Amino acid sequence: MAIPAFILFAGFHTLPMLQGVFYSFTNWNGLSFTYDFVGFQNYISIFKDTNILNSYIFTFKFSIISTILVNILSLAIAMGLNAKIKFRNFFRAIYFLPNVLSVLIVGFVFNYLFSNVMPKLAEKIGLDSLAFNILGSSDWAWVGIVIVAVWQACALNIILYLAGLQTVPEELYEASSLDGANKWKQFWKITFPIIAPFFTINMVLAMKNFLMVFDQVVALTSGGPGRSTEAISLLIYNGGFKGGEFAYQAANSVIYFLVIVVISVVQIKFLQKREVDL
Repeated sequence: MAIPAFILFAGFHTLPMLQGVFYSFTNWNGLSFTYDFVGFQNYISIFKDTNILNSYIFTFKFSIISTILVNILSLAIAMGLNAKIKFRNFFRAIYFLPNVLSVLIVGFVFNYLFSNVMPKLAEKIGLDSLAFNILGSSDWAWVGIVIVAVWQACALNIILYLAGLQTVPEELYEASSLDGANKWKQFWKITFPIIAPFFTINMVLAMKNFLMVFDQVVALTSGGPGRSTEAISLLIYNGGFKGGEFAYQAANSVIYFLVIVVISVVQIKFLQKREVDL
């Protein structure tokens, strides 16, 4: 029963990945039928490429800030939705809607908001310093991408945190209240340690997804202005499939794959130390 799935996975995932590793040691441009082996030359050149260095800096800045924001907001919203309020299930459905929307469509909608609606709104309320399209500024364009990415990523994280909050026994809150614990102590001493596994999952998945950001950048800025918001994934795509640097960007993708694996493993090892067993 597993053989068809194994064949499909190997054919569309494992084999192309191994081919990419193979081509990273060549000078193949992705189009010709001939290529030469260049050894580690592509890997050496990557560490001297300022465009790649700038892309790594932008991607890491974007990923770290977005991961922190999405987890803070998601946990806060999840705790609010977990409270006994009216229409709780309705609000849960509303907050999950961004997750089912197309990333490109969301990006195009926010592109219109940033370029047309927000500047006019800021001008009407007297905030002339904000009456400009932030996506057209090399200093502020990354903020627009963070806003869109965090807004859409919160949906799944909220659901996961809600699932974690359901595992916290109410008896612990009642006992801590009798001992005089306030809401902050209840959260820090009871809620957070118990939902720590869900926090670990959300942090690792969020960081991985943000490191691989592509659609939001394409829909909002296409890597501009200039190359100020060019993420690594977009750089690999543009250079590999449009710029005739297939082998060179294959080497870049191998390095980036290893970077993501190392970051994910370190996150898991560090965050799992906070997890507790009930």
